[in-house]
Amino acid sequence: MSLLLLLIIAVGLAMDVLAVSLGVGSSGRARGWRPMLRLAFHFGLFQGGMTALGWLLGEAVVASIAGWDHWVAMALLAFVGVRMIREGLSPERVAQAIDPTRGGMLVVVCLATSIDAFTVGLGLAMLGVDVLQAALTIGLVSLVLGIAGLKLGGYMGTRFGSRMEILGGLVLIFIGLRIVLTQLT
Repeated sequence: MSLLLLLIIAVGLAMDVLAVSLGVGSSGRARGWRPMLRLAFHFGLFQGGMTALGWLLGEAVVASIAGWDHWVAMALLAFVGVRMIREGLSPERVAQAIDPTRGGMLVVVCLATSIDAFTVGLGLAMLGVDVLQAALTIGLVSLVLGIAGLKLGGYMGTRFGSRMEILGGLVLIFIGLRIVLTQLT
């Protein structure tokens, strides 16, 4: 597989990462380079790791979860999205609000955006693609688009305030619904 085709696949997989990063960045939860790099690094790690895992586990596992993987992704993204909307609508901003760059919320967001990478990994295994090159390319592209989304979202959040957090939550829910609708049609 050519590097150009692999990059196109990586960008396609990273679109969810970009959208989620825009939402998180606009919420103001990832201010500063440390939380931004932590979140973007984990996006890249999960995207590349799930690609490699899909490549390793093979067709039998994908066939058994293919019927409900999109529902899991939707539920995880909706969970995070609803919490962001609720916080954006709250008249008092809670100082200890959810931090999607740490702990369980970090894992939830990264898993939700990387489920498709698992299936892509399976397809790449069937094509005999070098998994190391594929996983590294997909992970790196996800990291770069994650940082870009966080920076752009941060700018928009500073400019438009809590409305961007509500919009970010709606975007996450929309992505989850799009995943389900894509799988059902």
